Amino acid sequence: MHVTSLAFRTDLALLRLGGSEIEDRGDHVVVRTPTNPTYWWGNCVILDSADWSPAEAIARFEAEFPEADHLAIGIDGQHTTAGDVAPFAEAGLTVERIVALSTGSVNPPPHPQSIATLRRFETDDDWLQRVELTCAVNTDHEPEAHRRFATAKAAGDRVIAERAGGSWFGAFIDGRLVSELGVIPIEGGLARYQSVETHPEFRGRGLAGSLVHYAGTVALTEFGASTLVMVADPTYVACRVYQSVGFAITESAWEVTRSIR
Repeated sequence: MHVTSLAFRTDLALLRLGGSEIEDRGDHVVVRTPTNPTYWWGNCVILDSADWSPAEAIARFEAEFPEADHLAIGIDGQHTTAGDVAPFAEAGLTVERIVALSTGSVNPPPHPQSIATLRRFETDDDWLQRVELTCAVNTDHEPEAHRRFATAKAAGDRVIAERAGGSWFGAFIDGRLVSELGVIPIEGGLARYQSVETHPEFRGRGLAGSLVHYAGTVALTEFGASTLVMVADPTYVACRVYQSVGFAITESAWEVTRSIR
């Protein structure tokens, strides 16, 4: 299967770097991450188009992941519309549009921060703080289960960054991590941002925009990247932050999910 979506292509490149198993079945791709089975988009199916019926798509996922507590299906195709994926919503599934944003340069943020030190992750403690930040940002999950997920995700992201020659970046105030993201170089001069998060107590202070700009400058000057890529929910405030430093929406993709238990 030739994956056309920039969002899913960069997702798959990152997952391969992290050791996920990716199987091409011709009209769909199966992704498995045995080290983190609760990572929805590390254990998913990506369909070649929206031509699958909801029943067919669900059956394919359940055949691949019979023990999963979730359903995660990506729908490839740069020109897929909301009307094309409407049958999945009508079947009771959650359907969300995501967008890929890209740029060949980054602008200084309109509201630069002045309270934090911006730097790359350097120590084990930086990565431990990343787990705490992720847990503070995502409070709508069962705490212990989410901490296990966040710990496994941080460990996997560290491996990816080290293998690919990328970095994780943080904004630190008095040694405390309050905002973070990763930038990972992949094929074709692309570099993909990952996991942009800011602690709820420190939002609205220009930290995310400043960190996106700082990390993008490093990626373009040191990682050999010519195009920076972000993937985001177009309705989320972060999307406007990315656009404010030079990113533009270039295409859409669709995600279909459901919590099974």
